[in-house]
Amino acid sequence: MSVVSYKCPNCDGELVFDPITQKYKCEYCISIFSQEEIVHMEPEAAESTPYPVADSQESVNEPREDEAGLGGVAYHCPSCGAQIVTEKTTAATYCYYCHNPVVLSGRVSGEFLPERIIPFAIDKKQAETKFLEFVHSKKFVPRAFFNKHQIEKISGVYFPYWMVDLDMEGNLSAIGKNIRTWRDEDTEYHETKVYHVERNADIHFKDITKNALKSVNAKVAQGVLPYDISKAKTFHMSYLSGFLAERRDIERSDLQAEVTAEAKNYGERMIRNTIGGYSTLSVQTCSVLSNVENWEYILLPVWTLTYKGRDGKMYYYSMNGQNGKVYGELPIDHKKMWMLGGFIFLLVFLLGLAGGYIL
Repeated sequence: MSVVSYKCPNCDGELVFDPITQKYKCEYCISIFSQEEIVHMEPEAAESTPYPVADSQESVNEPREDEAGLGGVAYHCPSCGAQIVTEKTTAATYCYYCHNPVVLSGRVSGEFLPERIIPFAIDKKQAETKFLEFVHSKKFVPRAFFNKHQIEKISGVYFPYWMVDLDMEGNLSAIGKNIRTWRDEDTEYHETKVYHVERNADIHFKDITKNALKSVNAKVAQGVLPYDISKAKTFHMSYLSGFLAERRDIERSDLQAEVTAEAKNYGERMIRNTIGGYSTLSVQTCSVLSNVENWEYILLPVWTLTYKGRDGKMYYYSMNGQNGKVYGELPIDHKKMWMLGGFIFLLVFLLGLAGGYIL
């Protein structure tokens, strides 16, 4: 497996993807390169690999388990030679010593090669600003949750997802009744008309998105959805440079039954909602069957932050790295809440005394 680092051809500094310009920037000489320039930077290598921009690679015959026995995998940084220990699903990270961004190419190749990626459109500075705006709109968040040290921990991560398109065929058979009642002098009349109702439907579900990483909090992964999939790009490893990335460990087979069941239930509701104009409707049969399924492995950008509260609970904050949608369960400073409550009570009490309502 190769450890890949993207280097500036002008000064040999690290190249990272810049969400603002959607280009690659050298942090040292401030050179800017487009995606096309990156792909064609080494034309000779392009004949043998779809990702020719890897300036420095170190092949590791067999990744070895972390000596601590925690299930990590060890590699070597191509810039400084230091050992990098990662989780088994990590696809892009930083060297702990020289902070050089590296991509573990074997984690995003072969069967684990994503078909598409949505690049980050929000950079870290913008993510920090939006985080503070979100937190300051909440009244009882502990100050430790948004101090400078905590904010600096916010990380841009590409999370793996499965995206599914489904073509389904639905059939419904039902009995509809219209009941009419009227009076004529001393006589009350009831009229019931019975109808046999049939519905046949072709249903298309597009971009059903499912989390593909076991270790991520499921609510966080789903809470940042949806994304504008029309902005997705053909996957290139270079997009990962400067960010963290995870490889999927949930397979299509693990999600197949869940996705099919959800689509079937939603499809049945859609067909039923096309029927109206009856006093009562009794569905006799309803079936929705899948004809075509198209599954796609995609990486989506998320800014994420975790915080362990005084209650020992882990709190998660996440933000869609494309449109800024925020999801999070924030900790509560109960002391601050009770102090404010006590102040309001005291204020009301004093106003009551001043107005003569309290003896």
